Amino acid sequence: MNDDLLPDLIAAIEQQLTSPQTPYVAKTFVRLVKLGLDEAEAKSQIALCLGEEMDQVLRTRRAFDEKAYRASLDELPFPEEEFPEEEPAL
Repeated sequence: MNDDLLPDLIAAIEQQLTSPQTPYVAKTFVRLVKLGLDEAEAKSQIALCLGEEMDQVLRTRRAFDEKAYRASLDELPFPEEEFPEEEPAL
């Protein structure tokens, strides 16, 4: 996903957080914050899920799949990237 789109996706998430049509987004946001993510990271992770779904809409020319979007939200948070420990130089 193009990082230039992230601010627009976050703006969409902020609307979804207060919309009566998308209470599951607010529920996901609260869950992520309770797990220890800061609010900005929680919104970013939700925005990435929205971006992936929108990408599929554009690529496959299909309607927005709310079930798929909700399923991806249920799988959050994204696992932290683990970096292998560097071997000490000899």
